[in-house]
Amino acid sequence: MAERNPLFDLTGRTALITGSSQGIGLALACGLAQAGAAVVLNGRDAAKLAAAMEGVRAAAPAARVTVAAFDVTDGAACQAAVARIEADFAPIDILINNAGIQRRSPLAEMTEAQWREVLDTNLTSVFLVARAVAPRMIARGTGKIINTCSVMSEVSRPTIANYAAAKGGLKMLTRAMAVEWAKHGLQCNGLGPGYIVTELNRALVENVEFNKWICGRTPAGRWGKPEELVGAAVFLSSAASNFVNGQILYVDGGLLAAL
Repeated sequence: MAERNPLFDLTGRTALITGSSQGIGLALACGLAQAGAAVVLNGRDAAKLAAAMEGVRAAAPAARVTVAAFDVTDGAACQAAVARIEADFAPIDILINNAGIQRRSPLAEMTEAQWREVLDTNLTSVFLVARAVAPRMIARGTGKIINTCSVMSEVSRPTIANYAAAKGGLKMLTRAMAVEWAKHGLQCNGLGPGYIVTELNRALVENVEFNKWICGRTPAGRWGKPEELVGAAVFLSSAASNFVNGQILYVDGGLLAAL
């Protein structure tokens, strides 16, 4: 086996990835495990987590993998889960805040419940999980926090005002984390996917008109694949990004570069 470049080698590091029972989160878990990291998968569905763990083990047979089922929108649950992970598995060196949902509706018709559910899951959860993890990283003088942002951190479309508001807020929360925690040895950055084929947007992929529009709007001429986010995630998790802070790395096929 070829020796890993030490700048990108995650051997001996442990990553907690929220929302990693499927889609982007699971792809990132597999990629970080292949780069040498031990991985903690998170979600609320124990059966899906068990299946995801087997998927990671298949992708990286030598990796240490475990699961932590907890609700990222519950502050007390986040605190308890992080304490449990650090006591029973390993200190968390890398946190990827990836949990997210979508509840589409025209803004004037959007219910308060639709607004709050998306903001709680896509934005407030990042604060809650990071609040549980960061003090422990600060005490150790090192840590990587990666927040899954979106091209919707910069632009928006009809029917997703709640999602765009959450992802725009997440961009600034990421920068606020960097401003406060960089001096303690933490690097806090965002990963910004473009349109990626996942379970979350399967209906859009299968919508012939929307699919044609996205492929025409994206300079690469296609949707992205979850595994195409892995390189950026490994970079942001590794020593290669030790002086990168408060940035959003967009992986979008050129979408944000084009009118």
